Amino acid sequence: MKVAEYVSFDAVGLAELVAGGEVTPAEVEAAAREAARAVGPRINAVVETWPADDRPAPGSAPLAGVPFLIKDIGVTMAGRRTELGSRLAEGNVARADSALMRRFRRAGLVTFGRTATPEMAYSNTTEPVLYGATRNPWDPGRSAGGSSGGAGAAVAAGVVPLAHATDAAGSIRIPAACNGLFGLKPSRGRISMGPDFDEVFNGLAVQGGVSRSVRDSAVLLDQIRGPEPGDPYSAPEPSRPYAEEVTRHPGVLRIGVLPQAWGGHRTTTPVAGALSRTVRLLESLGHRVEEAEAGLGVDWEEFLLASARQWTANLAASIDELAAAFGRPIDSSTLEPPILAGYHYGQQVTGAQFVGALAVRNRVARSLARTFDTYDVLLTPTLPDLPVPLGTHAEGAEALDGPGWLRRLFDISPFTAAFNVAGTPAMSVPLTADAGTGLPVGMQFAAGYGLEGRLFRLAGQLEQASPWSGRTPGVWAGDHSGH
Repeated sequence: MKVAEYVSFDAVGLAELVAGGEVTPAEVEAAAREAARAVGPRINAVVETWPADDRPAPGSAPLAGVPFLIKDIGVTMAGRRTELGSRLAEGNVARADSALMRRFRRAGLVTFGRTATPEMAYSNTTEPVLYGATRNPWDPGRSAGGSSGGAGAAVAAGVVPLAHATDAAGSIRIPAACNGLFGLKPSRGRISMGPDFDEVFNGLAVQGGVSRSVRDSAVLLDQIRGPEPGDPYSAPEPSRPYAEEVTRHPGVLRIGVLPQAWGGHRTTTPVAGALSRTVRLLESLGHRVEEAEAGLGVDWEEFLLASARQWTANLAASIDELAAAFGRPIDSSTLEPPILAGYHYGQQVTGAQFVGALAVRNRVARSLARTFDTYDVLLTPTLPDLPVPLGTHAEGAEALDGPGWLRRLFDISPFTAAFNVAGTPAMSVPLTADAGTGLPVGMQFAAGYGLEGRLFRLAGQLEQASPWSGRTPGVWAGDHSGH
C-alpha cells in the first residue's frame, strides 16, 4: 500500500479495506511507518515508535488493523515508556495496560508509537525540553497546539488517521483547531481514567482522540466509552451508537454564539471572519443562530485564581510522587521554568483554598448548565487567533509564577477551559481556512452534559457542507515519497 493511497482513507475506511481482504494489516502498518519517516524530521510529532505487538484478525473489531498512536501521558501500555514529556519521568516504563489501553486493543487498533506532549501536558503548545518542539504541518514555523500537539500534527500530516488525545483545558480542541482536525472533548465520566486514577485534575481532564473525519471520532468513542469498576461517576448511556448519530439529521437547533471570550479577550479579525462564515453556513442549513449571553457565574479573575489553585495543587502532588519514584531532584535540571513555578505555588495552596476552588468549579458548571436551558448548542471560536509562532509561550516565561503561567495559557485559549470545568462535551470542527495564510481555523461547539450525540449529528452535517475537507498540509509540499 503506497503512502498516497494510505493517507486518502480515514480509519473506518482502512478497517473496511482490511476486513474485505483488499490489504493486510501489515501493509497498512508499513504505509503508516513510511509516512511517519517522511514527515517526522519536519514536524517532530512522534517521539518513539516500536514493533506493534497487536495485529488483530481482519474484521475482528471495528477498527481492526488501523495504525494508531498514543499520547505520552494519560494512558499506559505495558512495557512501553510513558514519560509525560518531562525529564523528571524520563525512562519511565509502564508495568501494565491502563483500562483505556485495553479498550484500544479491543477496538483492533495497532499501536506503534507515542506522540509528543508538553511537560506534564501543562501547556497549550507542544515545545518540551525533553524532545523539542512539535511543528504545525500547515506552517512548520507555528505551534501545533497542545497539549495533544503531537497527536494533532501526526494526524494532520497523515501518519495515522486518528490518535489518542487528552483534554483538561482544551488539549483536544486546541490541537484540532491548529491542525485542521475534528476533536471532541467528551462529557466528564464518559471514559474511565482507571485503574490508577478515579479522576484527573478533579474531573477537569478527559480522554479522547483527534481525527480527520467525524465518523472516526464517533467510532472511537463508541469503543472506549463507559465506566470501569470503582469509577466515582459515569456519564449517562447514549440512546444509540455515536457512529449512527453522525449520519442522522440534527434537526433545527437553537445555537447561541459567543464571539468574544470571557475576560475581555478579543477575537482577531481572521477568526472573527471565520466565525461569521460559520454563522452563515449554519443559517443556510436551517438552524436558528443568535448572539448569546453565557455567563461563567464568577468573574474572570476569580476563575483564573481558582483554576491556578486547583491545577497547581494537583501538579505539586504529581511531581512529588514522580520525584520520589525516580529519586530525582525537583529543580531546573528536571523541570522547565513554568512547571517548576507551578510546583512551588501549588505547595503553598491551603486545603481551604483548594476547597474554595472546587466551589468555583461548581458555580461555573451551574451557570453554564442554565445557558443550555436556552440554547441547544453554544458556538465560539476554538481559539481567538491563528496558531501562534513557535517560541511565543516561552517569551519571559522564567519570570512568571504559577498563576502567571496559567494566565498566559488562558489568554491564548480563553474559550475552552470553561467547558472542562462544567464537564460538558465540546468539539472543534475545521470549517474554514484563513485566506491570507491558509491556516486552519477551528470552531468550537458545546452542548449540555451527556449530549455528545447532538454534537455528532451537527458535526456530520457540517462535514458534508464544509469547504475544508480534502486539503493537504503544506509539510508535504515538494515531497517525493508518493504522497
